[in-house]
Amino acid sequence: MKYITTLIFTLLLVVSSNETSFAGTIVVCKDCAIKKISTAVEKAIAGDLILIKKGHYFETNILIDKPLTLQGENWPILDGNEDEEILVIVADNVTIRGLQIQNVGTSYLKDRAGIRLRKAKNFSITNNRLYNTFFGIYLEHVKNGIIENNEVIGKAVEESSSGNAIHLWYCKNIEVKGNTVKNHRDGIYLEFVDSSTIQRNFSEGNLRYGLHFMFSNFDNYSENTFKDNGAGVAVMFSKKIDMWENDFVHNWGKASFGLLLKEIYDAEIRHNNFSFNTVGIFVEGSTRVNYHHNNFKQNGWAIKISGGCLDNTIETNNFLSNTFDISLSSSTNNNTFNGNYWSSYSGYDLNRDGRGDVPYRPVKLFNYVVNETPEAMVLLRSLFVDIINFSEKVSPIFTPEKVIDERPNMKKFDF
Repeated sequence: MKYITTLIFTLLLVVSSNETSFAGTIVVCKDCAIKKISTAVEKAIAGDLILIKKGHYFETNILIDKPLTLQGENWPILDGNEDEEILVIVADNVTIRGLQIQNVGTSYLKDRAGIRLRKAKNFSITNNRLYNTFFGIYLEHVKNGIIENNEVIGKAVEESSSGNAIHLWYCKNIEVKGNTVKNHRDGIYLEFVDSSTIQRNFSEGNLRYGLHFMFSNFDNYSENTFKDNGAGVAVMFSKKIDMWENDFVHNWGKASFGLLLKEIYDAEIRHNNFSFNTVGIFVEGSTRVNYHHNNFKQNGWAIKISGGCLDNTIETNNFLSNTFDISLSSSTNNNTFNGNYWSSYSGYDLNRDGRGDVPYRPVKLFNYVVNETPEAMVLLRSLFVDIINFSEKVSPIFTPEKVIDERPNMKKFDF
């Protein structure tokens, strides 16, 4: 009996060892036995590493339908030759790293991509370069994965003929971190994406939005930079979104903004910088949003509040040299303004508690004039504007009575 037990145990060790040895490395190069990536994928078994040596590979529609790692050595180029998409992943546990993927053809019928994942999970797309790929990285119905440290640069000229750098649709538990995305329609696009993180990305020069997401809940984004986009970020029809330590810079244009919030509920916006935007934040139909510890510097409008914005709190922020600090298009207001620093505040602090003794009304009469007659902006630096703003300050008639910071901070916050 002891002999039989020992024999069974030995056989199990042999089988286990053989199964482990099945997973191996397949090398692809112009001088190798396997010269095409698609051939390597066909020959590979689950768990294999496909090592792609430096070279130029003209291949499209490479289907990865088993758990594999594709790793580039010295940035091999996978070139779509301005035709179909290049990598299509439909398996779980796939890793793609170290590849340069380029030249996916523009299509008005199909959303072609450099890397597409469909109904997959537990994936890793890291340290790749994607150039001129129409859509860069395209995820649909996937979960539990990471997109990190990729460079995705397009050649977008107009919205109708361009795709998004990183595109997520119906996804969950995705981390998008440390990517550089430029010159696409949207830098990062999320639709029906829950419980995900957008962090440390640099989004610049995109035609529409640096980041665009809608119908997505319980997400957070932090430490990102959105610069020189058609508009910085649009967050729409979502709840439980936290946004912190982001930079919204130089998003200029007739209808441009650093951040657009439309029908957002129960969100927190903190420790962000809004600088040199036409509008720092444009808010419409959003409730229970807390804005605190943000810097608003030299924007056209720091915050523009449209109708249906109730129960929001704006406190402990810096408003620094904006043309207009606050604009409201509705007379109804139950939002709270408390303890902010306003660079245009000229009150005093007799008891020296650091708070102004005179309340501050951040909505100026001239703002109403500009909203009704945009051409009046040419009078901005004129004596006429100073006179009407002073008269409204002395005897408020047109500006909303409840938009008031009762105890503004006397010194700029250091954050």
